[in-house]
Amino acid sequence: MKRHWHIWIGFVLCLTVVLAAMGFISLTALRLDRAEADARRAETEVRRQAAWEENVRLALWRMDSVLAPFVAQQSAYPYFAYSAFLPVNRAYSAMFNPRGGGEMLIPSPLLSDPSPNILVHFQFEPDGRLTSPRVPSVGNFKLAVPKHVTEATVGQARAQLAKVESLVDRPRLLAMLPESVPEPIEMIASPLRQTPEQRLAQRQRRMVELQNRGRGAVEFNERNYAFQEQTTNVIAQNRDLSRQNPLLPSTDVRGVLMTPLWIDGKLLLARRVAAGGREYVQGCLLDWPAIKASLLEVIEDLLPKADLEPIAAAAAEGEARMLAAAPVRLIPGEPIVTAMALGGPSAGANGSLSPIVLSLMVAWVCVLLAGVAVAVLLFGVMRLAERRASFVTAVTHELRTPLTTFQMYAEMLAEGMVGDRQQQRHYLNTLRGEAMRLTHLVENVLSYARLERGRTDGRLVSLPVDELIQPVKARLAGYAQRAGMELIMQDDGLAGEATVRAIASAVEQILFNLVDNACKYASTSADKRIHLVLSRGNRAVEVSVRDHGPGVSAAVRRRLFRSFSKSAHEAAHTAPGVGLGLALSRRLARDMGGDLRLDEKVTDGARFVLTLQSTP
Repeated sequence: MKRHWHIWIGFVLCLTVVLAAMGFISLTALRLDRAEADARRAETEVRRQAAWEENVRLALWRMDSVLAPFVAQQSAYPYFAYSAFLPVNRAYSAMFNPRGGGEMLIPSPLLSDPSPNILVHFQFEPDGRLTSPRVPSVGNFKLAVPKHVTEATVGQARAQLAKVESLVDRPRLLAMLPESVPEPIEMIASPLRQTPEQRLAQRQRRMVELQNRGRGAVEFNERNYAFQEQTTNVIAQNRDLSRQNPLLPSTDVRGVLMTPLWIDGKLLLARRVAAGGREYVQGCLLDWPAIKASLLEVIEDLLPKADLEPIAAAAAEGEARMLAAAPVRLIPGEPIVTAMALGGPSAGANGSLSPIVLSLMVAWVCVLLAGVAVAVLLFGVMRLAERRASFVTAVTHELRTPLTTFQMYAEMLAEGMVGDRQQQRHYLNTLRGEAMRLTHLVENVLSYARLERGRTDGRLVSLPVDELIQPVKARLAGYAQRAGMELIMQDDGLAGEATVRAIASAVEQILFNLVDNACKYASTSADKRIHLVLSRGNRAVEVSVRDHGPGVSAAVRRRLFRSFSKSAHEAAHTAPGVGLGLALSRRLARDMGGDLRLDEKVTDGARFVLTLQSTP
């Protein structure tokens, strides 16, 4: 193989160029794919963020739509509802004047039908006293219990009222409330006094002002507008009903909108009420944990990890994630966006290899396989070239010896240098043996060449084993005798009667090669016998040739049936031959549907078994 180093250098250079080109193409493709993947990830992230922001927006609208009616309802309660019992004929006009006898009283709606999310309603009197419609005065206690409320409920309300008293007093609460809250409020431009066209124009002007503050500010303004409009509408409806009731003459009572406040972690709704020349503070203490749980339940499908936190009213101006109905900020938690929100069921979720990477992997595998295939092909071609060169050398060596013998003996006989008849006969026998050996060598080479071209000698026919073996028995025995060996033929009694499909000339050539090998390699052994044994097996007849020579070594077994396996050195230092007989014999046997193998169980000598298919 050393003589072919220039071929290997050329192959390595070509392979290097191909791999370098593939590497450049792969790096360029991967760089482009990475850029495209980054762009896709950026787009996916933008869509993901947009979808998450949309969920936040929807969650804020949902919570405001739940909380706004509740706050609006508290603002809609008339100021006199904060008394346990109402003298009907003085409602809206002289509600807080001293009560006279014989007046008709009705229970306050806050006494008999409290809200489940309100712990207690309360009212600070002008003198600072703290009262509640749920805690009737001593004079009204028997009127309220048990007809309208239970004593236990009054006790619970009294306990909650004590909490309010410890939490805040009238001056502190007044300081936290707006100085003047005209009704309806200014932000929506007095919708009760404006036409729909005026309100729409006012709203559009407000939207233009908020555009530069971002979408969050616009959304907050929209929710705040909806909340304020809903609150005002509820108040207006209740006022219209009161004005239509002849028992409730109206008067101008200002400041009826509730303001949500956080005081020491407690959420209150409170308002100033000016009536009859005096100022009252009315409100309610809310059950914030229950309200918070219900609000989070409403948005659980949008923001499952969301939370709500209190926020000071002063710091809440323009808060994009603040509720419009209460000073509460939404904490959305970790973004959890479904594939549907990202525009498809598989967008950015599977993490599989991209088509470019898969294509590059396939291309690299194909290039590497092609490189390996070319390397194997080159190696095989050079091995074949070396074997053929070795074969030519071996054949040359095999031809040189008999040709030299022919030339020398022929010259001696032609010039009369050998006068002894016995010596002449010996020379002639030697010449005949060398001629037979050359003929056998040429026949093997020609037969192998025909097999390589896909041609065979003869046609496969069905023959009895006796008719196949008997014609060649004498020739094989004579050849063994001339080599100083003895051929012994054995039959199990069944094989001779069997019929096999074979080519007579191919079987003869196979047996001659086997006997020739036995004569060459076992000629120096003490036991000169060669056994030709016929035996019948299952649908086959076995013809074995065994000698008692040195056998076949493990190193030789690996290349025993390989053509041109003997080098010139081996041909010169071992028995004559070019290493073609066994390879040719196996090819001939397999072309007939049989086989030729070495029996590796035999250790004292060599035993080759020819298998021929039998016919029924």
